[in-house]
Amino acid sequence: MPIQILDQNTINKIAAGEVIERPASVVKELAENAIDAMATAVTIEIKDGGISFIRITDNGCGIDKGEIPMAFLRHSTSKIKSVEDLMCVRSLGFRGEALSSIAAVAQIELITKTKEAFTGVRYVIEGGKEQNMEDIGAPDGTTFIVRNLFYNTPVRRKFLKTATTEAGYVSALVEHLAFSHPEVSFRFINNGQNKLYTSGNGSLKDIIYHVNGRDIATNLLEVSAKTQDIQISGFIGKPMISRGNRTYENYFINGRYIKSNIITRAIEEGYKGYIMQHQYPFTALHFTIEQSIIDVNVHPTKMELRFSQNEFVYDFVLNAIRNTLSGRELVPEVRLSRSENVPVNKTRPAEPFEVKRMAAEAEKDKKNSTAGLTAALAATGHTLRQAYVSDTIRPKQLREDPAEYKTTAAIEPSAAPAARPPEAPVTETLQKSASPAPEQLSLITPDDTASIPKPVLVGQVFDTYWIIQFEDKMFIMDQHAAHEKILYERTMHRLESGSIDTQIIAPPVILSLNMREKEVVSQNIDIFTRLGFEIESFGGNEYKVTGMPATLPSLDDRELLMDIIDSLMEEGGASSKPELITQRVASMSCKAAVKGNMRMSFAEAQNLVEELMNADNPYNCPHGRPTLISMSKYELEKKFKRIV
Repeated sequence: MPIQILDQNTINKIAAGEVIERPASVVKELAENAIDAMATAVTIEIKDGGISFIRITDNGCGIDKGEIPMAFLRHSTSKIKSVEDLMCVRSLGFRGEALSSIAAVAQIELITKTKEAFTGVRYVIEGGKEQNMEDIGAPDGTTFIVRNLFYNTPVRRKFLKTATTEAGYVSALVEHLAFSHPEVSFRFINNGQNKLYTSGNGSLKDIIYHVNGRDIATNLLEVSAKTQDIQISGFIGKPMISRGNRTYENYFINGRYIKSNIITRAIEEGYKGYIMQHQYPFTALHFTIEQSIIDVNVHPTKMELRFSQNEFVYDFVLNAIRNTLSGRELVPEVRLSRSENVPVNKTRPAEPFEVKRMAAEAEKDKKNSTAGLTAALAATGHTLRQAYVSDTIRPKQLREDPAEYKTTAAIEPSAAPAARPPEAPVTETLQKSASPAPEQLSLITPDDTASIPKPVLVGQVFDTYWIIQFEDKMFIMDQHAAHEKILYERTMHRLESGSIDTQIIAPPVILSLNMREKEVVSQNIDIFTRLGFEIESFGGNEYKVTGMPATLPSLDDRELLMDIIDSLMEEGGASSKPELITQRVASMSCKAAVKGNMRMSFAEAQNLVEELMNADNPYNCPHGRPTLISMSKYELEKKFKRIV
């Protein structure tokens, strides 16, 4: 194929691929143009996530009638005149690509009026081709209406996400705009509903309150630092309001929302020692940086920049954060947990470490049970798991697969787990226990159990791992992974049987959520309900939580819920519902499980081992880490050179 120059329409569509990725890109470019036009009020309205309709109205200076057609040509701009101006760009836009890129892939209607003009102008352009231009009555300012984004590039449209997800991207963008320009009043309307309104009074703290809620707004530390080329102002959160992702790490350079690895690392290093690992702080920081040490002309989206003095910027930000945190009163306020201000739910099942209660319930079940010690059926040896097989296995299971209890293989972490049917409801168990025992169980006598070897719990090392001796093997159990697996399977069994319990909490937990978080909760309310949560709207940005899963030990209710919401936001709704539920149960189990570096009594550890050996898959935690590892006596003696 010979070399040829592309036509202007093709050039515009290629350029649009870099600048306009989704509806949020359109909103960003047009809203930034409104701010550059000195607007004090901007209204952003979308429908169907912005795919079918976007309207942005401002009260800025407007566009002169004679300049309107030129504004939709590539690289036409009023922000710069020469290459020298790139060294001192103070406007949000300057490349002159936005309007031509949007016009190439959408149908645009523009209504604008300058203060000096007597009437306004209505201009229509579709697919980069002018359709109409006429005078109309209009207020001062500019209104852009963008319809049917990517209508002429169906391949691009096919890769857009759902309307709800795209609306979430737009809402996050509007929040960033509100943070970066508190002097501008923003209104965001989604499908006819007002989602956000800021007054434009210039108070960043007011914006934080409107967007993030009361909990964060009341736990802020003001940051103010200045050097020759950089000035920082704004707020950071106290360590107690850290989150599980970087959603709340927001900073703005010369009024522009930016993501910089240098600044992010400096902020997180400044919080080191104040917050836990894999937790991230809240920041809303404004940087005013001398144009001579930055370059914003890196990418058409203008989300990246380069510093000419990386080390200087890093050290300055790090010191500003540390100086703000040091010497402050950062002791978190302790509130009564639900176990301290609410009577204990007497019907709640016993937890693994409620040893006395477990023993009492086990004794009661034993009297009603007709099953014997099924491990005595093993004819030629035993495994660690067989030594702990529950005496509540039903007779039907023994008749169907007696070979399962004749294996001689010892447990290995990679071994396949033995299948176990889900727990039957209590009423079903009692009914079955009333039926006469099968004849084959009458062959088991108490004397047969004497030959079953019993594991010996040796002790705990590093406050995390338990050593278990069984026949000629030594097993090491990770107490956190083991407890996590027990809680996970217990909750999953109850989910499958539809019998997961909800414990009412009083007073209820009140959550202050931003727009994206509220969207996530409303989208996945059925998941929260299945997991045992009771959540309802409480007006405005507040949600009321009146019930928590009764299957988990006492946890920080607020922290658990926010961690689940954070992880759902990160996934963006990409996972299917069953996968989401499984992941959430795994996350809840991990949060509720006993941690490493935590001492346990021998009775608690013994109870933990017994429950683990009755799990469907006792060998791995929900995240895939092993719960047990083993080492034979032979291997141990080889290590000590007793065997050559």
